[in-house]
Amino acid sequence: MSHVVLMGDPRVARIPVQECGEELVDSRTLTGLVVTEHDAPRSAAYPFFVRRSLGERLQQAQAGLPTGLRLLIMEGYRPYDLQELYFTNHQRRLMDADPELTGETAFMAASQFVSPPDVAPHVSGAAVDLTLLAQDGEPLDMGTPVDASPEESNGACYFAADTISAVARENRTILASALEGAGLVNYPTEWWHWSYGDRYWALTLARPHAIFGPVRAPGEVPSRL
Repeated sequence: MSHVVLMGDPRVARIPVQECGEELVDSRTLTGLVVTEHDAPRSAAYPFFVRRSLGERLQQAQAGLPTGLRLLIMEGYRPYDLQELYFTNHQRRLMDADPELTGETAFMAASQFVSPPDVAPHVSGAAVDLTLLAQDGEPLDMGTPVDASPEESNGACYFAADTISAVARENRTILASALEGAGLVNYPTEWWHWSYGDRYWALTLARPHAIFGPVRAPGEVPSRL
């Protein structure tokens, strides 16, 4: 997996942002998508919001799935301060587990699982964490749970991990086909994380700039922005 560009890579931060000003929309109002509220307490009141064009592309991806399968949206927008807390705590856990890690090494290692807040797609409303549901409403086997870390999954959370079952590999391929067909890109360390319009998207697709930068959800109290 050494070829993977991590979110903490300076190449991501160097991508300029030309914010287009597109509004956030509540994904619960978008026809065809299934949204779970399991993350609501940890993501304040805003985990269902996404940029409007991301929501439209998720609907397009849903339409491209095989009959009976559904996208399950787990989390979209995340406030900057919450993202910063997640990143700082994960970096600290890695350094506590391995005292030989330098701050820079721990920063890069932490970015395998949590994006640094300044470049985080979730902070821009440009990313979703999602999975697939079968026709009976049960989640498909994707190889690991959503949010499995590289450490606890022994790397199976990487999209291209070769340690998952053939069934899980096929399910990931189905997910990728629908989402890539709608213009989204995957963060390769997390099979469930897909984005559109952010810096990582721009770098992956060789676009000159991102179109979405950090944003606030409707009614959110200003903090760093």
